[in-house]
Amino acid sequence: MKEMLIILFSAILVDNFVLSKFLGICPFLGVSKNLKTAMGMSMAVIFVMVLATAITWPVFYLLLAPYDLGYLQTIIFILVIAALVQLIETFLKKTLPPLYQALGIYLPLITTNCAILGVAILNIDQTYGFGESMINSLGAGLGFMLALFLFSGVRSKVDHADVPRFFKGLPITLVSAALVSIAFFGFKGLIENLFS
Repeated sequence: MKEMLIILFSAILVDNFVLSKFLGICPFLGVSKNLKTAMGMSMAVIFVMVLATAITWPVFYLLLAPYDLGYLQTIIFILVIAALVQLIETFLKKTLPPLYQALGIYLPLITTNCAILGVAILNIDQTYGFGESMINSLGAGLGFMLALFLFSGVRSKVDHADVPRFFKGLPITLVSAALVSIAFFGFKGLIENLFS
């Protein structure tokens, strides 16, 4: 149980895919302007991440590894993620059209979100068991959500701040993202001390 908690909190705080590994930056910067769209994107990413892991882990260990087809891992994982995103896109389009419209181009971009592919591959590389992989995926998704929520709040303040003209727009957004990222590095010591 302690091992699972370490994996979960490390994925959320210490090894945050957006703020520590800098994966999934496109939706992080694109959707974080509005808290409602950030929440919708976060839920979709968590769902795809967990479901992708639930499918890719057995595919790797039951089909690819026994037949020495590990070199197909990336291609197969991308196909699984693309299929899942298409399912979510169709579901949202039919059931929640306002959220579908708000997410716009960023919803199909989940297919190429390197954080989702990164989690699936990292679970294999770390030789996590199925349960550990699911916990790591959930933690990574929750970490993505936390990063989006925090940065959404920061962006709402920055958008109304009086910044020099040459910093307006993307430059101040990137500086703000860097500062939020630096703040997350403080959690490394917290996790190590909490579970030691």
